[in-house]
Amino acid sequence: SPELTPQKGTQLNYTMSGKGKGKGGRGKGKAVKATTRSARAGLQFPVGRISRFLRRGRYATRVGGGAPVYLAAVLEYLTAE
Repeated sequence: SPELTPQKGTQLNYTMSGKGKGKGGRGKGKAVKATTRSARAGLQFPVGRISRFLRRGRYATRVGGGAPVYLAAVLEYLTAE
């Protein structure tokens, strides 16, 4: 069909593989050290442990991602005062 044929002088850019511009599967690469949520938030209190307590304590059916970070920050602030 005429709409599929390119015009004269146009350049076609095709990306053949669906892998993207990654390393192409050459080994596992360098292991990156896991960053804790406490370190990301700049807190000393354990965000992961507080998250676990919130989930296992059955305080709510669902616990958001920011809730344990906020609670850890509040507890850290109250402890420092």
